[in-house]
Amino acid sequence: MSHHRQPDPPAAPDGPGTSTCVVDTNVILVANGQHPGVTPDCVERCGRWLTSLMQSGRVAVDAGFEIVREYQHKTHASDGQGPGDAFLRWVLHNLDNPARCDLVDIAPHAERGYEAFPDDPALSHFDAADRKFVAVARSHPEAPPILQAADCKWLDWSAALATHGVRVQFLCDAELHQFHVHKFGQ
Repeated sequence: MSHHRQPDPPAAPDGPGTSTCVVDTNVILVANGQHPGVTPDCVERCGRWLTSLMQSGRVAVDAGFEIVREYQHKTHASDGQGPGDAFLRWVLHNLDNPARCDLVDIAPHAERGYEAFPDDPALSHFDAADRKFVAVARSHPEAPPILQAADCKWLDWSAALATHGVRVQFLCDAELHQFHVHKFGQ
C-alpha cells in the first residue's frame, strides 16, 4: 500500500524559512480563499507559507513587474483582509529591499515568451501566462523553487521543468491530483 505524502518544504513545515521562492499567483488566491474546491488545510498551508515568507523569507519577481501586476489584478492590496492580500502589500513594500526581494531581469523571446523559458518540446503547450514564473526561477542565481498550490497542469510539466533546473514545490498535493483526475481523467 503506497501513501502519497505531502512533500516537506525546503526549510520548515510551515514555510520556506530564509530561502528565496517564486510565488505563483494561485498560492495567493488559495490563501485568500479565492479558489473553489480546495480544502481548508490547503488554504491554511498556503497562508502559512506566505506568512513565513513575509517573516523571514525572500521572494523573487521579474524586474518588469509582470508578476506583481498579475498579483495586483487578482487581489486587493489596499483593503483586502486575506493572507494573499497581506502578502501583496508586503511585496509592494519590499520591492526595493534587496534583503527581502530579488528583482530578476527576464528578456522577452518571440516564440517562447522569455529567453530563459526552456526550448523543450515537452513544454511547448505550457501556459503563456505562467512562463514568467519559470523564467524568473531559471534566471535567478539560486534557481529558487516555484511555489504552486492548485494549478494541476503543473503536475504534467514538473518533470520536464526539473530537467532544466526548475523545481516546483507543490503545497496542496492532494488537491492537485484530485483536480488533475477531474480535468484530464488520469
